[in-house]
Amino acid sequence: MSLNSLNSQNHSPSTAESYSDSDSAMAESQVVEQYSPESREQVATSDQHRQEDDLSQEQIVETLKKTLERHRCERHLVLIQDFPDPDALSSAWAYQLIAQQYEIQCDIVYAGILSHQENIALVRLTGLPAKRWGVQTLKERDLSVYDGCVLIDNQGTTSQLMPMVKEAKLPIFVVIDHHSDQEEVEAEFIDQRVQTRATATILTQYIKAGLLQLNSSNNKHVKCATALMHGLRSDTNRLMQAQEEDFLVAAYLSRFYDAQLLNAVLQSARSKRVMDVIERSIKNRIVQNNFSIAGVGYLRYDDRDAIPQATDFLVTEENVHTAVVYGIVHNEHEELEVVIGSLRTNKLTLDPDEFIKEALGRDAQGRYFGGGRYMAGGFEVPLGFLYGYNENSQYAKLKWEVLDTQIKQKLLRLVNPDDNVIRTE
Repeated sequence: MSLNSLNSQNHSPSTAESYSDSDSAMAESQVVEQYSPESREQVATSDQHRQEDDLSQEQIVETLKKTLERHRCERHLVLIQDFPDPDALSSAWAYQLIAQQYEIQCDIVYAGILSHQENIALVRLTGLPAKRWGVQTLKERDLSVYDGCVLIDNQGTTSQLMPMVKEAKLPIFVVIDHHSDQEEVEAEFIDQRVQTRATATILTQYIKAGLLQLNSSNNKHVKCATALMHGLRSDTNRLMQAQEEDFLVAAYLSRFYDAQLLNAVLQSARSKRVMDVIERSIKNRIVQNNFSIAGVGYLRYDDRDAIPQATDFLVTEENVHTAVVYGIVHNEHEELEVVIGSLRTNKLTLDPDEFIKEALGRDAQGRYFGGGRYMAGGFEVPLGFLYGYNENSQYAKLKWEVLDTQIKQKLLRLVNPDDNVIRTE
């Protein structure tokens, strides 16, 4: 059962970019009416909306309960994106603990790597039970032991494991995500909330509703609550972009999380290689119409998360509201090479999901090369036939120059719609 229609009732947009002009004007008039002398009827309507929201939440939780009950005592594969962030990691862990209440065994897996220092620290310090299934080991995996698959904080388009899941004909039981539509997916239970800032918010709401009784004397519960707080903090820009529902679940998690443990995760230092990529992004950036765009060349697979960190840095520059950083990430062991990019914006009227999809388009199978959520986005473009020969410095340089020019051209068509000049500098 898809719950998208239910979810649309749950979220009142709190920022200007969530409204059209007419919607914004309507919202302002409602606020004024609530405090006017004739406000009784409006207040009653507002209370009714809150009751409808609560009812929707109850329906969602009840539907999830029934789904989990139908699969009691089974074993499920929980997929998160190849390069999981704190939101995905913590949400998958929370789902695993909820599923355990129904005697469902869940294995949390990802195909990429943990390269961001905070993600490494989060998994190491909390013992978060996520496993890496490298692409080179997939032939050794026996999916027949699983009854089905669960997608958390993704819709299957950001995992190299999905083709294997489809080949094994594993049914998808549950999808819980807060990103825009990436690809049509069928499942028994779908809770997709585009207006919600973090998947950790959704999972914490499930917990608050009684799907899991957190206990502050249970070490695993404390660490999971700490991970959820980190996931929530990460996807709301340190709560600066948080909505009411995010603050409510943060208040709930504050009863259980370990502040010292979270601080230890946040204090993890950047590596020298990450600092080098940030330096390259500063040196190579071009700034036009308040967009900062930088290509950083070749990176090791293990340093992939240096790209979003560089993007986070560039968007803080004066007179810049949006930053895009990209580079060629290569993995020699798996003969994999892909252009990976990251977008960050402070502009309320810019939709990262629409911007990336319009700029880069789709692949031959009709899948978008990237997408986004509120204030952030990313993209991946496999090089395929162009993989390798990077030991030849001249060839590697030419390949980078062509790809760098092509990506800049696609981005600049939206940044400067009237400028068709191909920039090679």
